[in-house]
Amino acid sequence: MQSDIDAYSPENLMARVEAAAVKKRQLSTLQLSVLAVLAGAFIGFGALFFMVTVTGSTLGFGPTRLLGGVAFSLGLVLVVIAGAELFTGDNLMVIAWADRKLKLGELLRVWGIVYFGNLVGSLGLAALVAFSGLFAANPDLAAQAGSIADAKVDLDLDQAFVRGILCNALVCLAVWIAFAARRVSGKILAIIFPITAFVACGFEHCVANMFMVPVAMMADISDAEVQQFALNLLSVTAGNIIGGSAFVAIVYWLVYSQPRQS
Repeated sequence: MQSDIDAYSPENLMARVEAAAVKKRQLSTLQLSVLAVLAGAFIGFGALFFMVTVTGSTLGFGPTRLLGGVAFSLGLVLVVIAGAELFTGDNLMVIAWADRKLKLGELLRVWGIVYFGNLVGSLGLAALVAFSGLFAANPDLAAQAGSIADAKVDLDLDQAFVRGILCNALVCLAVWIAFAARRVSGKILAIIFPITAFVACGFEHCVANMFMVPVAMMADISDAEVQQFALNLLSVTAGNIIGGSAFVAIVYWLVYSQPRQS
């Protein structure tokens, strides 16, 4: 028998992820919306923590990005442990659709509500931070936040798309292996390494961008324009969907949905 500290086996993970996906369709629009707004704010807090952490660092490129990635992990830790609905993590719901436990309309309903809710939560937190005086009181932080926003919107759309694929492969793997843990400490450790990796490597996460670009625009510390932000967000979102749905969800569905050979 397994103890309460043993991880669930990889074979069990698909069933656990699938069961969680099926439960999401039973949530009301209000429940999904509130949980999605929370997730947008949680990821925003992680993004802000990242900005503060890397500002003024003299550790060098690699160590600075590593430290910033650990800080950014706060966002997904809050989502998974406190409970919230994050669009990128919900790309794993494709497993339930592929296994015919979830209709396409049900999947798209959850995705649509959650995506919009994530945007509202991210923009709400961005407005609070922008008008809090935080950047005015910390010029170095303002310069860092503005530089990050400008770099994101200046990305070629094809690069943003590919970085979105790579990002959500790691995000969904973080959520996937968090399902293997039986304790809060195990879930946190499962989350930190993949999230730190995607941040350190400079990959693109649509919900993080919903906060990081608008907060700089609202605080007037970035040259980014709304059209640039929208195009970047669309490209990154498309990449995130493929990275999570195809590169993680469908791959594991193909492995573990097939009957074992005797």
